[in-house]
Amino acid sequence: MNVENHPVVSREEWLAARKQHLADEKAFTKERDRLSAARRALPWVKVDKDYHFQGPNGELKLADLFGEHSQLVVYHFMFAKDWEEGCQGCSFLSDHIDGANQHLAHHDIALVAVSHAPFNEFQAFKQRMGWKFDWVSSEGCDFNYDFGVCARADDVAAGTATYNYEKTDSAEEEMPGLSVFYRDANGDIFHTYSTYARGLDMLVGAYNYLDLTPKGRNEDEIMEWVRHHDRYEGATKSSCCHAN
Repeated sequence: MNVENHPVVSREEWLAARKQHLADEKAFTKERDRLSAARRALPWVKVDKDYHFQGPNGELKLADLFGEHSQLVVYHFMFAKDWEEGCQGCSFLSDHIDGANQHLAHHDIALVAVSHAPFNEFQAFKQRMGWKFDWVSSEGCDFNYDFGVCARADDVAAGTATYNYEKTDSAEEEMPGLSVFYRDANGDIFHTYSTYARGLDMLVGAYNYLDLTPKGRNEDEIMEWVRHHDRYEGATKSSCCHAN
């Protein structure tokens, strides 16, 4: 973005423009509050399917991912079988999880990443990234397909594959998303919300900083500049190879 010829005005003119923009920001905040309330008011779907996952101590059920909490946030992390690295965009988002998790864990929320690859295949990458959050495998069950982050080959061939609630011709083996679940006092589990694509932006705190600056996100294509945090120039280099 070219910022060299940006308008420069007096402090008084700047203050008038800033106050006008502040009114727009307040209107946006109120609309966001309304939208968040409407999100919480959405109807739920009871989860009756017997999903199973692999964690550090063996097999887990969906209920196990809640721990002692009644609310579960699942980040669908793009990491397929035989990949050596996770998706750069998912990694960018995941760099924000541990900080938030220090607080979410004390507000009745469990946050778990789920990937399609076998559990052992992403342990080295997790260690390389220095992440502490729980991350389990959904290998061998329909979880990724049922919650819209994997497309079956037959659906792609038939043109019936969907992503972000729409039919798409660009469905891939792995796609990003987030799903939310609630467990009631009887132990019943409900799917309350899922979001995909730009709906995930709200989870990336770095975007909020970028959007405050003159150059903004400064990209021709979405996230073209993003790297694994140890692959930026000047970062400690790793011997790991790129994902397939």
